[in-house]
Amino acid sequence: MPLFNNIRELRFNNGEMTQKALADQVGVSRQTINGIENNKHAPPIDVAIRIADVFRQAVDDVFVYEYDGKPDFLIVSVTLDDGPDR
Repeated sequence: MPLFNNIRELRFNNGEMTQKALADQVGVSRQTINGIENNKHAPPIDVAIRIADVFRQAVDDVFVYEYDGKPDFLIVSVTLDDGPDR
């Protein structure tokens, strides 16, 4: 399942932000942003969330998986633990 993104477009639409500037805000190297942006590798979920946050976008607005040639959205489910049973 290839992962596609629109990071380059988002950077351009945000004052032509450089990969370095995005990397600094996300807390990764410029090379990491370059690899993600050019679909060389998929980001860890925490990095994907931070990238989306920089652009004030939902993760699935920035990243889309393609399954059998069709977009298939990544769904992240989180279960919160309320602590020990009372």
